Amino acid sequence: MHHTNEKINSEDIIDLGVYFNVIKRAKWRILAFSIVVTLLAIMATFTLVPKYIATATLLIEAEQAKAVSFEEIYGLDSNKKEYYLTQFEVMKSDSIAREVITKLDLKTHPDFIGKPSVLNQLKSMVKNKLKEHIPSLNKKEIIVYSPEDQSEREMLNLLGAFKSRLYVTPIRNTQLVRISFQSSDPKLAALVANTVGQVYIESQMRAKMGITQQASSWLNTRLSQLRIQLDDSEVRLQAYREQQKLVDIEGIAGLATQELEQISQQLIVARNEQNNLQSINRVISEYGNNNLELLGSMPEITSHQVIQNVKRDVIVVERKLSELGEVYGPKHPKIISAKAELKTVKDNLNKQIKGLITGIEKELNRITRTVSALERDLVKIRAEYQEITRKETQYNQLKREVETNRNIFNTFLSRSKETEVTSDFSSAAARFTDQAYAPNSPSKPNKKLIIILAFVVSFGFAAVMSFVFDALNDTVKTKSDVESKLAQRMLGLLPYVKIPRKSHFPIHAYLDDNFRRFAESVRTFRTSLLLTQLDREHKVIAITSSSPGEGKTTTSANLAMSLAQMGKVLLIDADLRKPSIAKRFDIPVFHPGLSNLIVGTEQLPECVHIDGQSGVAVMPSGQIPGNPLELLSSTQFSEVLDILKEKYDHIVIDTPPTQAVSDALVVAQNADSVIYVVKSDVTRIKLIKAGVERLFESKAHVAGIVLNQVDMNKRKDEHSHGYYDYHDYSQKPEQSNS
Repeated sequence: MHHTNEKINSEDIIDLGVYFNVIKRAKWRILAFSIVVTLLAIMATFTLVPKYIATATLLIEAEQAKAVSFEEIYGLDSNKKEYYLTQFEVMKSDSIAREVITKLDLKTHPDFIGKPSVLNQLKSMVKNKLKEHIPSLNKKEIIVYSPEDQSEREMLNLLGAFKSRLYVTPIRNTQLVRISFQSSDPKLAALVANTVGQVYIESQMRAKMGITQQASSWLNTRLSQLRIQLDDSEVRLQAYREQQKLVDIEGIAGLATQELEQISQQLIVARNEQNNLQSINRVISEYGNNNLELLGSMPEITSHQVIQNVKRDVIVVERKLSELGEVYGPKHPKIISAKAELKTVKDNLNKQIKGLITGIEKELNRITRTVSALERDLVKIRAEYQEITRKETQYNQLKREVETNRNIFNTFLSRSKETEVTSDFSSAAARFTDQAYAPNSPSKPNKKLIIILAFVVSFGFAAVMSFVFDALNDTVKTKSDVESKLAQRMLGLLPYVKIPRKSHFPIHAYLDDNFRRFAESVRTFRTSLLLTQLDREHKVIAITSSSPGEGKTTTSANLAMSLAQMGKVLLIDADLRKPSIAKRFDIPVFHPGLSNLIVGTEQLPECVHIDGQSGVAVMPSGQIPGNPLELLSSTQFSEVLDILKEKYDHIVIDTPPTQAVSDALVVAQNADSVIYVVKSDVTRIKLIKAGVERLFESKAHVAGIVLNQVDMNKRKDEHSHGYYDYHDYSQKPEQSNS
């Protein structure tokens, strides 16, 4: 697990290194682009007109001061959040802006006078040119506006410019709001910010006073209507009182109620008495008037007070007679006197019973008449009571109407008086906590910030574009490109060597002390080639490339020179179309060469030139034939190579590019190994792959890729140190020799 993490981390570092190298390679271009853009930004910022922002702070009053409290008339609730949001929008409204623009006559200020932009000027120029060449464009109908419409259009333009410079910003969790205005004139910025606040306060006061006056007018109108209603109700009440001749309706109703109760009570008593008499009378009628003994035993009779008194006397006399009878005989005078007295008492009882029976009939007639009279009185008094109640109800209705109208009238009268008193008073809806003052320094543009941002953005843009171009670049630049993109072995790389214009790279650079880095790279390339080909014969080495100008001739010559230090080497120019080796080695053009040897017009010694500096045997192309491909495809060419193999340890063949002609493919079939030369950061991968595939199709053995003209200063971090190290291997011997 630990090794896996190390691998991932190393890959990340490599990726970052690649990006860093991309930046490093393009650092001067990135820096130059950033400096140019920054200089342009500096020039642009100095042409910008400085802008000043002045700010005033208002406190929106929460509780409006009132002379008399009648909030319901205004319909405002300053405790709600919507109240403050509404006030902020009112400050930004067109009505406030119009008033400020008119009050300060802003249409004459340079900030509000439209300046023709470069784009508009170009449009005008193009339009005028078109009108000159196309007359039909001049026939466009011209719209004429009335003065009012023209004024309104100007005002709309002014509103747009004004509101784009006005900033109303509430301070969070407070009742404060900032009013800011931007202008090229610092005094105007402060003046407008203060004027916006003043106009807002005045407009709110006017609005409140208008509401108060409207409320007062409405109250007065309503009050007059209520006064009429009250008068009408009072008139109706008085007319009813006079019509009914009412003085004290409550007292009359009380007397009628009392009288009704008394008559009802009397009637109840009389009816009870009548019922009792009727029951006695029915018994008397049933038993007859003469049956005194039976009548005397009736509870209705005996219960009468007179009868009870008489009976009490009878009982006393009977007790007396009984007592005397125990003492005296029947003939005794006392007994006789007592019997006479008993008879008298009984007679009196019968007389009283008779009288009572006669009186009951009379009493019944009387009480019947009394009940009838009371009933008639009750009906009458009830009718009178109902009449009085109806009058009282209607009277109370009229009275309540009067009282209700009077209460409403009094309420509106008091409100009307309050409104009249306070109609000329209105507290401010807001007040200044800080007035705006002309700022000393402009708020825009922030030149330092613009310049810094221009540099940072341009640098970042150039860096990103470097990554983009690097990603789009499909050339070969490093060993990893060769191995990953081409899937080929990297044999070596040859550094780029700066040479004067209109001059060729020295063919003997390998032997020149001024090109020690190049020489060491060639030696490293030679070592890599020999080591990778240990398992096969590699006497015949063909060198080719995708296109002309990639350095295959220089590579061929210097490889031959490096191999010459280890044995006999022959360098053959197999480019029978555009040969260059003879010219590079200062061999006469007419010198026989490969073509002469293949045809047989010359012998081997005449076709070979020994280079004095390197000791390399050089075989130029010889006479340019008309059929190079046929000549190289012939068996004579193979036979010539077989003869040369016996005489030389290594044969290096310079061939034409693979994409130009098929000569290299034919030569490669007769070679032990093919070295493919690629010009670093120039030759495209697609072209290289096509050339390599053609070699594979021709059954050639591609030993690997040589990356040529590599700028080591730019790419030294991307390459392995094993490809060259001229300092370690070239300087130390010199130092030791010295």
